[in-house]
Amino acid sequence: MSEEERRGLSWSEGRAAMAGGLRVSLGQFDASARTVTLRKSVRHDGADAVVDILVGTGWNLGAVQLRTNAAGHVFAGALRPMDYVEADVSASYAYGPLYVTIGAIGAPSQRSIGGSNVHFYANANAGIPGTPFTMLAEIGHSSGKVRDAVRAARLRPGGDYSNWRLGLQHRHARLTIGVDYIGTDVSRSDIANRFADQPNSGDRIIGRVQILF
Repeated sequence: MSEEERRGLSWSEGRAAMAGGLRVSLGQFDASARTVTLRKSVRHDGADAVVDILVGTGWNLGAVQLRTNAAGHVFAGALRPMDYVEADVSASYAYGPLYVTIGAIGAPSQRSIGGSNVHFYANANAGIPGTPFTMLAEIGHSSGKVRDAVRAARLRPGGDYSNWRLGLQHRHARLTIGVDYIGTDVSRSDIANRFADQPNSGDRIIGRVQILF
C-alpha cells in the first residue's frame, strides 16, 4: 500500500508499506497475525514494524452477525516499549449487495498510549451492479481519558477526533486493487509533540494491492 493507515492516521510516515498475514480457524474461534512495515514511524517512537495478533469469535443473532475480538499490537524496533492491547465488538447486517457494520474498539488505560482510547465506527460496502467494483465508506470517532498527553497523541493527535473514508476496489480471483480517499478533522496546526505526526493525519488518497493465498 502507499501507506499503512488506521483510523485516518498514517502509521508508516506517509510512505509505502508492506504487510503479510495469516488467519486460521479454531472451532468457533479464529486467530490471525499480521505484520506491517512502519518505516521508523514517529507515531510509534521509531518502530520498524508492528505485529497485530488477534483472537476472536462470531455468532448469528437472526439476520445480524455479532463479533468480538481481542488484539495485541507489538512494535519492533521502537526506542521504548510501545505495545498495547485492545478489544472490540461489532454487529453486521447484509441487505442485498449492501453490507453494513457498526462497532466499538476499546483500549484500557495503558502507559504506552497515555491513558485509555475508545473508537466508535460504522462502515459499509456495496457492489456496483453490472460491474466488478465495490464501493466502501466508513466514519469513526476516537475519544478517551488522558493521563500522559504526549503518549496519548499516538492514537489521538490533538485530542478527540473524527475520521472518514470513501473507497473503490476491484477484486479478481485472489487479487484486490483499491484506492481510498481518507480524512480526519485533526487540526493541522503545529503541536509540540513527537508522537502526534501532524503532517500525516490530514486528507489524502492512498492505494493498495492485496493477494490472497
